[in-house]
Amino acid sequence: MLLETWSWLSKVNLIGISWLVLCGLSTLYVALHQFRYNPEPLVMKWGFLLITLYMGPLAFLLYVLADQEPYRGTHERFIKPLWKQGVGSTVHCIAGDATGIIAAALITSTFQLPMWVDLLVEYGAGFLFGLFIFQALFMKKMMGGSYWQNVKHSFTPEFISMNAMMAAMAPVMTISMMKSGEAAMDPAQPLFWLIMSLGVTIGFIVAYPFNVWMVQKNMKHGLMTERKQEMIHEHHEHHEHHEHHHAAEAKEDQVFNVTTTQRVAMVLFTLILLFIGGMTPLLLL
Repeated sequence: MLLETWSWLSKVNLIGISWLVLCGLSTLYVALHQFRYNPEPLVMKWGFLLITLYMGPLAFLLYVLADQEPYRGTHERFIKPLWKQGVGSTVHCIAGDATGIIAAALITSTFQLPMWVDLLVEYGAGFLFGLFIFQALFMKKMMGGSYWQNVKHSFTPEFISMNAMMAAMAPVMTISMMKSGEAAMDPAQPLFWLIMSLGVTIGFIVAYPFNVWMVQKNMKHGLMTERKQEMIHEHHEHHEHHEHHHAAEAKEDQVFNVTTTQRVAMVLFTLILLFIGGMTPLLLL
């Protein structure tokens, strides 16, 4: 029995190490391309870097298909589709929330706390880091206003996105760790990071449609373009040509702004999802 357990753990660790190598290679590509070529704000560069570290090849694929400028000077048009804007919004959410969650998991793993306490601490850390650091602080330049105005503006979108992410992440991590034994709860083991990566990936998938909806309702930013000074003059004439068209689009978009009823309904729905996600391990284990 002990030999079988060791054999299973060795195979899982081999898979975990292989996945971590893929995550590392994917992150290296995204980092090199983002910081050398891609014309977007620094916060999004770091956002893609972090989620690629957590999600590996899947995040690499999202970067190439949704954000990497295919030809010089085309980024603005390339990122325009709503599904790509939804990817950018979700990346920004998951990068901040997952960083807080993983940091909390590293700390709580040393105390051997009950799983429900771990989840509460991780949720709190993810939400607070995502709201106060990644949203209100790192996005301050783009959002304008004071830091606390940004906190107020970002609270509901961050709450909705975090609930959706954690509703999926909590049962995945809890069931995987409880079924896999102590090695899954030890940060020194590849299995721990494999489960974390799986949890973040499932969380991203579940949070994505909520972020698409929030971008459409002008509650969140998606992908953006930020060019160096020498590129601005090159695009000035193009932007002037389309200025009237964009103004008309902005006026049209007002129809899609979120209502209070929609906002409350979405908050309640994600809270129900979070409750179901938290209760699922209790029913299955």
